[in-house]
Amino acid sequence: MKLINGKGARLTLRSLTNAHMPGTELFGEEERKEVMDVLETGVLFRYNHDAQRKGHWKAKDFEAEIAQFTGAKHALAVSSGSTAVSTMLAACGVGYGDHVIVPPFTFVATIEAVLWAGAIPVFAEIDDTLCLSAEGIRKAITPNTKAVLLVHMCGASADLDGILAVCKEHNIMLIEDTAQALGATYKGKHLGLYGKMGSFSFDFFKINTCGEGGVIITDDEQLIKNAEYLSDHGHSHEGDNRGMEPHPILGTNFRIGEINAAIGLAQARKLPYIISQQRKHKAIIQERLGKIPGLAFRRQCDDAGDSATFFHLLLPNEQVARATAKHFAEAGIPYGYWYDNMYHYIKQWDQVKNLSMPFRMVAHELGLPQDLHTLKFPQSDAVMCRLISFNIRVTWAEEELDAMLTKMEGALRKAMEGVSV
Repeated sequence: MKLINGKGARLTLRSLTNAHMPGTELFGEEERKEVMDVLETGVLFRYNHDAQRKGHWKAKDFEAEIAQFTGAKHALAVSSGSTAVSTMLAACGVGYGDHVIVPPFTFVATIEAVLWAGAIPVFAEIDDTLCLSAEGIRKAITPNTKAVLLVHMCGASADLDGILAVCKEHNIMLIEDTAQALGATYKGKHLGLYGKMGSFSFDFFKINTCGEGGVIITDDEQLIKNAEYLSDHGHSHEGDNRGMEPHPILGTNFRIGEINAAIGLAQARKLPYIISQQRKHKAIIQERLGKIPGLAFRRQCDDAGDSATFFHLLLPNEQVARATAKHFAEAGIPYGYWYDNMYHYIKQWDQVKNLSMPFRMVAHELGLPQDLHTLKFPQSDAVMCRLISFNIRVTWAEEELDAMLTKMEGALRKAMEGVSV
């Protein structure tokens, strides 16, 4: 089965049994072609070997594709979304003892990156945007706060106007972890371009995938140079003799390989089609489910800019949410109840609360300004306990989406009627 996008490119579809993320839904001939370019030259390394690679520079092309798509002046591909966040923090000068405001609802990699930097995570409340709130940030500011690491959770923007105002008022740097929100915009500008730097993830469960990979974007020339040096042991990438390159700074190995970049390149070219399909399906879902009394949706700061990778239901209370989850499971409807999720909400993060690592970190030496064992998140809990999400598929046929929504409507009405609201 094939689809035709607006540019006439053929998009091969492959149905995966356990994963329906956009990148893996549209996966096949295009990715294979880019990978074979690399394999036929044997140059798997992203730098040098100019003659042998026969003009194939997949990492550079991947970066150019994302820069053009987002409107960023600069883009750098690295080995994962996690290393992208670590690279951004380092490039922006976040390090020993700096306080970084983070959300309690994110993939745990956000927190790990702060700890790896030698910085100290300070948690603030989210609101019904599913992202940090401006007021939550304001209340979490300490004398040592250097940055806000803002996660645009689940594909749509935070309240950027409010958050930027707080950052400006307190002279705090904004850095955007945009791992799940590639293609999302706020007032016409792509997420990741409001802060000093922004990053995307291309792992197996994102809107685009290259297996493992990440991309950093920024309009700041010095910051992208810092990031490039840091991601490759401080190499300056000047000249054609790698062994004799200057090393302006120290770094580490966060490079992306050419095979991963080749897959990312093919995937990135499908982004306009993916997002248009997701937004079309989101509108259908919202129109249908919006008729159910008592059901609310995630608050959007810019509904038109939502990448529409997920759809989010806010039930009246925790009881109804848990009943809905039960009925969804019985009906065979895939869903996520984040409140109990082991990796995405602080309620289950014992490894973070205990600072469990096999070596001594800066956070062990300096301590945390919050007692994570007793710290409460009443505003966040009030959202999270009511939140149920599901992926919006690109490849739904009309009859498939209709059938799923019919099941959802039945499950939701049953949950609403069976629990006192």
